[in-house]
Parts: sequence; structure tokens; C-alpha cells
Amino acid sequence: MADDAARQALRLPREEAAVNQGLEELSLTPEAGQPPPRPMPPAASSTRIISDGIVSVDITARFTAAAATLEPGELIKDGYFTLFESVGALEIMDPKMDSGCVSAEELVDNDHQQIMRSLLPAEVIGIIDQLLCLEMAWHLGYPLSQTLLTSIYMTGILIPTPRGLYEADYMRRNSAEGIKRSPAHAILRAYCIALIKTVSDILISFKSELYFEEEDIATNTYHLPMLEDVSREEIRQVLQEARAAIVDVGDGWAENVSLALEARLEFRETFLTAIELAELRISPDSLKVPWTQMADAVKNINESHHLGTAVPAAFNTKMQGLLASTMPPRPIVQPSFEEAVDHWSRLCKDGAEVVDILKYEDPQSLLNFVLTFQAKKPQPLGYIRVLIQSLIFADNIMLGQHSIRQIMDDDLSIVVLPANLLLDPINDEIEVVKDPRFALAKQMEEFRVRSFPAYLETFRILCQNRSRSRRMLCHVLQDWEQVQMDVEDIDGLVQSTLEEVPGNSLLAGREEGGKPLPLSSWAFLYKIRLMEWVVQLGFELEVYQADELAGMYWYLCYLAKRRVAHCDRIRGFTLRSLGEMRQRAGGRALPGDQEAVVARSLAFLRTQMLEASVTWELADALSCLYAALHRTGLLKTPVRPYSTDELRYELRMRPFAAIGLPQLPKFEEFQKEAQQSTSSIMAILDYAEKAIGGAKKGCEALTRFTEEEAFSAHHHERWLSRTKGIHKSAIFAGLAVASLKKVVSRVEKDGGSVGNGAENDVGVEALKLTAQVPKPDKCYHEWWIVPKVAPAK
Repeated sequence: MADDAARQALRLPREEAAVNQGLEELSLTPEAGQPPPRPMPPAASSTRIISDGIVSVDITARFTAAAATLEPGELIKDGYFTLFESVGALEIMDPKMDSGCVSAEELVDNDHQQIMRSLLPAEVIGIIDQLLCLEMAWHLGYPLSQTLLTSIYMTGILIPTPRGLYEADYMRRNSAEGIKRSPAHAILRAYCIALIKTVSDILISFKSELYFEEEDIATNTYHLPMLEDVSREEIRQVLQEARAAIVDVGDGWAENVSLALEARLEFRETFLTAIELAELRISPDSLKVPWTQMADAVKNINESHHLGTAVPAAFNTKMQGLLASTMPPRPIVQPSFEEAVDHWSRLCKDGAEVVDILKYEDPQSLLNFVLTFQAKKPQPLGYIRVLIQSLIFADNIMLGQHSIRQIMDDDLSIVVLPANLLLDPINDEIEVVKDPRFALAKQMEEFRVRSFPAYLETFRILCQNRSRSRRMLCHVLQDWEQVQMDVEDIDGLVQSTLEEVPGNSLLAGREEGGKPLPLSSWAFLYKIRLMEWVVQLGFELEVYQADELAGMYWYLCYLAKRRVAHCDRIRGFTLRSLGEMRQRAGGRALPGDQEAVVARSLAFLRTQMLEASVTWELADALSCLYAALHRTGLLKTPVRPYSTDELRYELRMRPFAAIGLPQLPKFEEFQKEAQQSTSSIMAILDYAEKAIGGAKKGCEALTRFTEEEAFSAHHHERWLSRTKGIHKSAIFAGLAVASLKKVVSRVEKDGGSVGNGAENDVGVEALKLTAQVPKPDKCYHEWWIVPKVAPAK
């Protein structure tokens, strides 16, 4: 009966149903033993809806009476009440779900009062400094809704949408009425407008290059126009007016306060200038100037921060309710001022460094520049990573003045084809179809078309964050494998065509020493270097567990050996070509430019062989050291009931499974080399000691290289620092090997044995040693994880 009465009471006429549309579900579920909750009375309203098309009826009494007849837990649902509507109804007035829900004390609109009230200059400093912190939080990847758009002044400028710069004012009513702004408000408005324009320019930079949402930056502007149609000159004019307002105040403000506000306006203007000049890709020295000025401004801001007064009321999560977003309210994300200043200082330093990439010397120096710059710790922020992409690739003009073909030809000239007929630009001018040089030009163009995407993608991938770089390198490896296979056919055609060129025997097919195959050799060298980078980034990103390090360092050694052998092969053909060119010149020296090009190529091959040898020796030594530590029991292998060694091997080698050369080792071979169970501990440590000695000698030789010899133009300090880090890792590895070897030798002198599977093997306690695997950021070099072996306490 109660149910019938309730249904009768809730069956409303059409007019009442129109008022009650949106009521979808009524569920009264009080706890056991508790009376049904009393329905909340409707909020008092000062106005009444009056319309010819709407008839409103007060149903409060009838609704309350009907609800009182329901049993606890009883549900009444209209047939047209959908699940989507019911969930939406549950979100209404839930503070965790409803972005428009505010508490009773927040119902009073204090934001308008805060915006309209006069500001002290110290309060303007405090607000600007907090905006600096929020802006840096946005650069770190947090959305605008939790950072800059929580400012009542920023949202006041953007909402409602200004129709021009004259309306871009959080006090636009006063502007419309011709009321002059106070100097404090003029400064804050100018700063906010310049900040909005900076955000707009940075977002445009991101969207024009390769980036990853939420990994690099959050680009959602919630359909707010970020002053895209306002020119930078108009923004500078507003900033100049704000500076004039500071001058007009004169002695009305303390001198240090005026200087503090001037520094903050200077920071905003120089940031806009830095972005504008970067788009032009003009002289690197000119591009450095605004970044240096920004660094000075950040220093002044930091020194004057104590002059500011915080204004908590100027920032409110309630502003999120004004945005076109379905996300529930989220807290404000704000780093401390000290952290923000550190990030800003690093941003300015990185910006001043990255523009040196425009000082082009050769492709290998360019590649090393990107490698060393992206390896900086902490890693450059997202905008700097996009900036380096823009400087290299914008408008498909490399570094602002070079064609992609020129960069590739320079690379081929350094690596495999110094002073070679294949790269002679005269070939492109030959129009006689029967001329062999016409065919050479066509074949080389086909080679460039096939290899260009993978070549260019390699540079772009290296500009990403470290985790993304490794993932994408695993994919581009397949492209390089395909490039190598494709250009092998082109190599054969080139060999045949070269034999037809009158008076030319260079690179002609011969029996002795085999065929040079320069184009596929070039592709293979890049492929194997990428394979090494994938493995090395795995160490840096902690992809491998401690018990996998012995095997992965062995595989790195395996790849480095192949690179040494391949570079040696290329060097042999380069020397043979040099001899043939001198022979054709009648035994006389080659022209100066040709001699220099060949010498440059030989220098590159020498550097590559030395770097690969250091990688080979140090990786081999660390593989032996980790194998010995596991054999002695100083490092334990965790129990993995749902995994096997072979499955983990397949997982680690998945990026290389489709690679034909170098061939992927079988699991049995990999396990045998990683464990080295057939050798004694002393033999393993002796071998590791010799390998470390070779690695140290190689590092010492590398550290003596000049900028030209190391192919580290305009970034030699970074390259040298990383090389010295490898040297220190080798020294530290030598100490670890010596410590373990000393203890093992002592045990063997006492008649015992360690980790050899013999009856007289001693336990871990007898060694009185501990071994720890440090985190990559605690090592001298992130790619060389040297274990810490120390006496047990």
C-alpha cells in the first residue's frame, strides 16, 4: 500500500514534470536503526520564475509526504530514467566530482572584491613570484587548470573572452568606464598579459614539433584564446607602459621595490624575445643574449623575493569551475620558490647552450651535440627539448641554412666516402643518359630517398626524453635494418657503374679484401650504434634487474666488438682508396681539400674504434665482475616463481630479435657467457682486471683528444665530462675487482675455495664482504653501474 501511495503521489502533471525534469533516481538507504534522513529544504530564492510557457508548482509538501511512506532501502525509478542520467545526478553537489560545487562560506563572491581592491607593490611582487612558481609547474608537465589558471587575475583576463588587447584586463569594467589603473594594477596586468602570450608561443612551438602529451607538457587550454591574435610588439608596448608607471611613481615606492618589479618585467620581455629569435634561427651569438639576460633577471628576482608579500586570496581552485573541462576539482600544484628558481636558472642555462647547435661543423659533431646535451642531469625541460628540434628541423631546413641532402652527404663523406666520385655534385649536372655519372646520380638519389626517413628520425628521437628515446629507438632499429637490406642492392649497381667510369678504379669490385659496399656499411654502422644506445639506456633507466647486469653487459661487449671490427674494415677500404687516389695523381700529394677530407674520415674512424674499444673492455670487465659476485653469493638472485631465465632473455632481446646482423646469440650461449661457470673465480677476476686496464688506457687517450679529434665542436666540455665519468667508472670497477680478488686469494691460500662448486667452498660469511648495486644517478656515469664492494661491518 505504501508503494502504491508513493507512486500515486509522485505521478505529477505535465507542468510539474517539467519542473522536476532531471530527477532520475531516489534511493533512501539510512543505516540500520536510524530513521530516514530529513530532506533538505530548498534554498531560499529572492526571485520567482515568471513565464507564459512555464507553470511552476511548489511540490515540497507532497514530495516530503510521499518520501515518508517509503521503507529504508526502497527504490523508485522512472522508466525513462537512464543510467547515464542517474550517475550525473549523483555527481551533482559532490565536492569530489562536481567542479561547480562550493561550500557555504565560498558562496559569497570574494574574488571580485579581491580583484577590485587596491594592491600594494609588495603584494604585486608576491603574486608575480607565485605565478613564476605556477608557470614552472606547467613547464614540468602539470595542466594549466592546476597551475596558472587558478589565478583570479589570469582567469579574469581570459574570461569572458577579450575581443582585443584593450579588453584583456581583469578590471575591464573600470577600463570601459575610463578609470585609470593604479601603477600596481598596471604592472600586474602587463605581467599577466605577457605571461599568457608566452604560454601561447610555447604551445605553438610544441605543436609544430614531435612531443608527447603529459610526458612533456599539458597543452589543454580549455578553449580559452591565449591572445594568439595579439602581436608581440603590442605586448612589449604594454610592458613599456608598466615600466613607465614605475618611473612615474618615483619616490612613492622604495627603490629596491621598484627595482624588483623592474626585474620581473624584464624577465617577461626577454623570455618573449628569446622565443622570437629562436624562431628566426639567426646568429647563435645573438640568440644567446636574451637567455643570458633572463638568467640575470632570475638572479635579481631571487635576491628580491623577500620584499614580496604573499596574497593567498589571489589563487583559488574555484577558478577550475569556469573552465571547459569535465575533470573534477584538483588541488593547485606549486613547487617551492627555491625549486622554481633552480628550474628557471637551469632553463636559462640550457637555452643559452642549445643555440650553439646552429654552429654547424659536421654531422657527427651535430649528433654528438644532441647526445651529450640530452644526457645532461637533470634532463632539459620539455620546452628546451622542443627548441632543439626546432633549431634542427624547422621548415625542413637543417639548422636554418642547410639542406637535408647536404647533411647526409657530409655524413657519408666522413664515414665511408671521403673525396669520392659518388658525392661529386657535378654528377647532378650530367644530362647525357649514357654517361655513367648520370646513372650514379640517379642511384645515389634513390639511396637518399630510402635512407633519409630513418636518418632524420634518429636525430628527432634523440631529442625526446630518455624513456621515450629508448622506446622509439627500438622501433627505428627496424627501419635501419630495412635500409641496410635495400641499399645492398644499390651498392651492387654502384659498383657496376663505377667500373664504367673512364680512368676510375676507386671502389671497383676486386677479389682481394672483398667489396667495400660503402652505402650498406654506413647503414650498418648507424644500426649497431643504435643497438648499443638501446642497451646503454636500459642501464640508465633501470630496465634491468641486478642479476641481469652480467648478461646485458656481455651483450653490450658483443655489440662493441662488432663495431670495432666494422670500423676497422671501413678504415682498410679508406686507406686503399687513398692509395689509389695518390697513384692516379702520379705519386704526388692530393689537393689540399681532398687530403683534408680523407684525413678527417680517418680521424673519425680512429675515434669510433677507440670509443668502441673502451665500451668493449669496460663492459667485458663489468660482466665478469657481476658474474663473480653472483658465483660467490655476494649478490643474490631473487626468487621468481612466475618467470624463467629464458623468458626474461626473450623479453630483453625483443628489440633485436628481427635484426639479421649482428646475429642475436642463442639463449644457451648468452647464459654460458653471463655465468662463466666453466672458469674459476680467480680466472674471471684476472680477466676483468686486464680488461679494466685496457679501458682505462683508452679513456686516458680519449681525454687528450681535441675538440676536432673528438668531433665535439661547441660541446667539448660536456663530451669531456662524460668521458671522464667513464674513466672514473673504470677506476672504481678496478677497485671493486681488486677488493674481491684479494679476499678470494686469501681464502684460497687458507685451503678453501669460493664459488667453484668444490667441497671446500666457503660461505659468504667467510668472505667478510658486502656488495651493493647503486642507482644510476649515484654512479660516475649512468651507463656504467659499478657495484660497491666493501668489508662487512
